[in-house]
Amino acid sequence: QVQLVESGGGSVQAGDSLRLSCAASGRSITNYGLGWFRQAPGKEREFVSMITRNGGTYYADPVQGRCTISRDNAKNTVYLHLNSLKPEDTAVYYCAVDRMGIRIAMSRGEYDFWGQGTQVTVSS
Repeated sequence: QVQLVESGGGSVQAGDSLRLSCAASGRSITNYGLGWFRQAPGKEREFVSMITRNGGTYYADPVQGRCTISRDNAKNTVYLHLNSLKPEDTAVYYCAVDRMGIRIAMSRGEYDFWGQGTQVTVSS
């Protein structure tokens, strides 16, 4: 089992930046893929970004160019830097673990463990 705790969310203005963190415990994340998803009110949870165990990074089109995912295996933590935030980025952001580790995982069903989420609210 892997426990995940997200932090770093908050209420910001359009154009601001945020860094979300996801701290894992229970097992080392070194060999796992790590993903970020988000869910806006009334919408389904959607893929935002993921990083494979080898450091390959992938982004959804709505955040491409405004978002950077990174991992610190020594700290058992994954980060999501969000820049130039827009009101449509408002959502609960969740991190997740893919035990396969090396594949490009962009669907919810490919992830095994999830955090409880952190709220990001962007005002215009």
